[in-house]
Amino acid sequence: MRFVVMVKASKDSEAGIPPDQKMLAAMGKFNEELVRAGVMLSGEGLKPSSKGARIRFDKNDKRTVIDGPFAETKELVAGLWILQCSSLQECIEWMKRCPNPHNQEGELEIRQLSEPGEYDK
Repeated sequence: MRFVVMVKASKDSEAGIPPDQKMLAAMGKFNEELVRAGVMLSGEGLKPSSKGARIRFDKNDKRTVIDGPFAETKELVAGLWILQCSSLQECIEWMKRCPNPHNQEGELEIRQLSEPGEYDK
């Protein structure tokens, strides 16, 4: 099973302030563990929402482009991993070992990815 683990944004990540060297080293070490275990398929940080956009669809299928930044920091994603695990519980156990990404209160969100062909029924 594949899972996406999303690191929720903080005020600092939205301001474009990179993590300090100690956090980068800790996260690098954790990522190496995930790679050695064959669990990590991908892991990336995201630029602040000020560098992004959203496309909104209305009920008539009209599209509107909304440029960032976006107001609700707690609803934004600052980075992600894509992991291959045998179960949600295995993914949770790995992520419980993750360094605190912002050195402050925050959360990770874990969601299972749909697999190719899953909706072909």
